[in-house]
Amino acid sequence: MPIATPEVYAEMLDRAKAGGFAYPAINVTSSQTLNAALRGFAEAESDGIIQVSTGGAEFLSGTTVKDMVTGSVALAEYARVVAAKYPVTVALHTDHCPKDKLPGFVRPLLDISLERVAKGQDPLFQSHMWDGSAVPLEENLEIAKELLEKTARARIVLEVEIGVVGGEEDGVVGEINDKLYTTAEDALATAEALGVGEQGRYMLAATFGNVHGVYKPGHVKLRPGVLKEIQEAVGAKYGKEKPFDLVFHGGSGSLLEEIHEAISYGVIKMNIDTDTQYAFTRPIADHMFKNYDGVLKVDGDVGNKKTYDPRSYGKAAEASMAARIVEAAQHLKSAGTKIS
Repeated sequence: MPIATPEVYAEMLDRAKAGGFAYPAINVTSSQTLNAALRGFAEAESDGIIQVSTGGAEFLSGTTVKDMVTGSVALAEYARVVAAKYPVTVALHTDHCPKDKLPGFVRPLLDISLERVAKGQDPLFQSHMWDGSAVPLEENLEIAKELLEKTARARIVLEVEIGVVGGEEDGVVGEINDKLYTTAEDALATAEALGVGEQGRYMLAATFGNVHGVYKPGHVKLRPGVLKEIQEAVGAKYGKEKPFDLVFHGGSGSLLEEIHEAISYGVIKMNIDTDTQYAFTRPIADHMFKNYDGVLKVDGDVGNKKTYDPRSYGKAAEASMAARIVEAAQHLKSAGTKIS
C-alpha cells in the first residue's frame, strides 16, 4: 500500500504527533524528482509526503500544455505505479493554492476525487492546501469552511494557512512584517470556523517567522513559541491537548533546535523544496563543468554522447536529492518510523 489510503494517512498523521516527529513533504516537478523522493524515503525508512505546487503542476503537464490539473493527475497516476516498488508509504498533496488559482487547481481536483470516492475508489490526492494568507482572515476562513465540507466528503485532509509566510514561491510574495507571526486570536477564530476535527480533518500552517527561499542558518528569525501559544489557547477552550496538526513552511536556514522545538508543539509536516532543488541541480552543474567539451560540440566537434545523455547526469541528480531527503528525515525524526 505505497500510496496511503485515507485511513492510513490519518494513521500517519496521528503517529507523527504521538511519536514526536514530522514528515518531510517534498515538492516535485517531474517523474525524476518524484523517483528521487521515493528513493530518499526508502533509504531513510521513513514514510512521507510528496507534493506539487501550482507551478510544479503546470510544468508537469508540459511547457506547451501548461495545465495544472493535467499535470497533477499525471503525477498522481505515475506515482501510483512507481511507488508500488518501494517499501514505504507516501501521501500525495498539493501545495500553496491562492484564491485566483482555486478554480483551475484545487476545485477540479476535488471534483475528480469526489467522483472516485462515489465509485468506491480512494481520492486522487490525500490532501490539498488552500493558501488564504493574501486575503482577510474572515474571507480566508469562509473559503476554508466551504472547502473543508468538500474535502471531508472526498475523504481528503485540507491544509489551511493563517498568517503569512514571507519571501516568494511560485509568484506568491509574502512581505516580511508582523503578519509572519500567527496570533492566538487568529487560531481561536480558525477553530471557531473549522472546528477541531469534528467538521473534517485539516492541518494548519500557522506562521512563526517563516520565510520561503534560501537563507543561511540563523538568518530567519523564527519564534516557535508562537505555536505553543496557539495550541494552548485553543486547547484550553476546547479541552484538547495540541488540537492542531501543524505544518512548517519556509524552513530553509532554520536551526535544528528550532525545528525540534516546533515539532514538540505539534508540527507533523515540514515542507522541503529549496534545499532539494539545490541538491538535485548541484551534481548536474558539476557534470557540465567537468565535461564541457563532451556535452557541447565545441568547434564543430561531435561531443561525447555518453556525457550529454540525460541519464549520465540524471542519475547523480537523483542520488543527491535522495540523500538530502534522508538528511531531512533524520532532522525531523521520521527516519526509521515507517509503517510497513
